[in-house]
Formats: sequence, structure tokens, C-alpha cells
Amino acid sequence: MLPWLCLTLGIAFGSAVVPFVSIELFVIGLATQQPQISCLLLGAAVAVGQVGGKLLYYYAGRGSIHLPAFLHRRPRPLTARRARWELRTKRVRAWVETVRAKCEEHPHWMLGTYSVSSVVGLPPYMATVVLAGLVRMRLSTFVGAGLVGRFIRFSLLAASPALFAGWFL
Repeated sequence: MLPWLCLTLGIAFGSAVVPFVSIELFVIGLATQQPQISCLLLGAAVAVGQVGGKLLYYYAGRGSIHLPAFLHRRPRPLTARRARWELRTKRVRAWVETVRAKCEEHPHWMLGTYSVSSVVGLPPYMATVVLAGLVRMRLSTFVGAGLVGRFIRFSLLAASPALFAGWFL
């Protein structure tokens, strides 16, 4: 059972760093194929891996980690197409800036948003992680709320195959 949990921890970390990897599918598949693994242990392993991987994004949002040069945008001349795009996205950028300012003014809102996102996934967890770094949420609050929320989410997800099998069989 320990090798499966270590593999789960590694895949959860990888899925937190590379968002194209689906940890949800892995958890459902593992819970289906290895029913002897406790859903609570599986949820704990995924929670630790996910929050550990998202710490990179948190620190990047905070400005503590400097991104490589190839990820930085080079200034380009303003073409007519880019000017139209800037005009179209002006409202969205203003909304994001307003949300960031509100979260800085009211830290409890950010905690609530981040906590709900860690369980439900809406708003997207990745976005709230970066926003938590931008508004300088305390690290202990970030890790604590993230671990609890991710534990709840993935423990329920790991228990779902057995739950549905009990309903239908």
C-alpha cells in the first residue's frame, strides 16, 4: 500500500505543477483498482502533493520566485490587432484588479474564496493560489486551508467508486 501512496503523492505534486495531468482520474482509477487503500490515506497523500506543488505558484505570485527568462513577455509594438484586444480585455483586467484590491482589503474574503476553491474547484484552484500569493496570504493559512480543503475533496473522490458500487450492486 505504501508504494501506491508514494506514487499518488508524486503524481499529485506533478499535477499541481503541470495542470494538464488529471489527478482526479488517477484517484478514481486507483480507488477502483486498489479498494484496500483507505480513502482517507489516499485523500491525505493527494492533499499533501497538491498543496506542495501549488506552493511554487503561491511563491511566484508573491514574487519570491523569479520566473525564467523565456516566461517573461518582451515588449512588442502596439499593432492595430493588439490595440483591439487590449480594448476588449480592459473590463476583465479591471475586474481582476478590483478583486485583488478587495482581497487585500478584506483578508477573510480571500480565505473564504481560497477555502471554497480548494474543496469545490470553483473559482479555479490555480487562480486562487496565485491570487493568494499576490495578496500576501500568510503561508500557514495558505497551507492549512489548502490541506483541509484538498483532503476533503480527494477523500470524497476516492470514496466515490465504492459508494456508487454500493448503490448499483
